[in-house]
Amino acid sequence: MTPPPLYTDHDLRTEAAICLLALSKSPSVADIRRWLPGAYIDSHREDDGSGHTWGDLLNETGLGKVAAKVHALIENAAHVTRWAVDIGAEELEPLDSVLSMQTDTGPLVRVHFAVRPDMPEPMRNALVEGIAMEIAKHLPSD
Repeated sequence: MTPPPLYTDHDLRTEAAICLLALSKSPSVADIRRWLPGAYIDSHREDDGSGHTWGDLLNETGLGKVAAKVHALIENAAHVTRWAVDIGAEELEPLDSVLSMQTDTGPLVRVHFAVRPDMPEPMRNALVEGIAMEIAKHLPSD
């Protein structure tokens, strides 16, 4: 009789997720505030990488408000480390495509996809579109 393994693939993935989460220490509001003046604002970037920084456009009060908002987004971020570890372990890659069902008060559901790298683009599109059409059949119509 073969002895049971000392650990499983599940154990390895769980530990990897714990380690990844432990390494991702959230910055404080003060840390973010110190970073912002030299950080480029994504919507103001040019093709050559230049553009306006937060410090170019905001005063001290504005930088403090932005730092607090960024910190709140970080603190409320979903813990997806285990999902990320599983995707990597299974050699999948996340798609940019996302399905989102909206209500009057915000998103109801958001679905992210990960597929094998060799999945053809038409099949990727059919996957997302097919799931979207199937879900739409069950949504209330106006």
